[in-house]
Amino acid sequence: MSYTLDAMGKACPMPVIMAKKALEAGQTPLTVLVDNPAAVENLKRLGTSSGLPVSSAATEGGFAVLFGEGEIAAPAAAAQAAPACTAAGCGTAVFIGKDHVGEGVGELGGNLMKMFLYTLSQADWVPASVLFMNSGVRLPAGEEQQVIDSIRALLDKGAEVLVCGTCLSFYGLTEQVKVGTVSNMYDIVERMAGAAKVITV
Repeated sequence: MSYTLDAMGKACPMPVIMAKKALEAGQTPLTVLVDNPAAVENLKRLGTSSGLPVSSAATEGGFAVLFGEGEIAAPAAAAQAAPACTAAGCGTAVFIGKDHVGEGVGELGGNLMKMFLYTLSQADWVPASVLFMNSGVRLPAGEEQQVIDSIRALLDKGAEVLVCGTCLSFYGLTEQVKVGTVSNMYDIVERMAGAAKVITV
């Protein structure tokens, strides 16, 4: 038996949450109907992390994402150097919710963020994830090369970099992301919940 889930018109991260619940209930093969490309990419990542074959096709008014049959596997853990797993979770998640550090003079705050990202990229330990939301998405979608280089260095060391797709859309930056994966609230909350420690900048 095959299943169809209508997530047309649903805002991020609802299509992913709906699909995850259906998959966990054993509803495969599963076709999820959505109306935007960002939802397609988010659902494909869900399929990959769940160990299921996943494909997509354009349909009238949107897209159909098909999850094939198979066992739902545990997602692979992101590479990290520290800290080790504890009862609370594994690794460190760095949450960046704005494009500056602190409050006060904007130029100073921007320079401090640039220095923070560079220092983080040069540290002896690697965060499990770096999560950009709200005006923080201007950093991986901006023109400051040192910032882009620092974020890319974190990726190269094994950190996962997720950038809020809803935030990018709000600021009109969806097509300007230079580094990181355009993601959704569900994935970002999952990374925070699964971390041993969350650093908020």
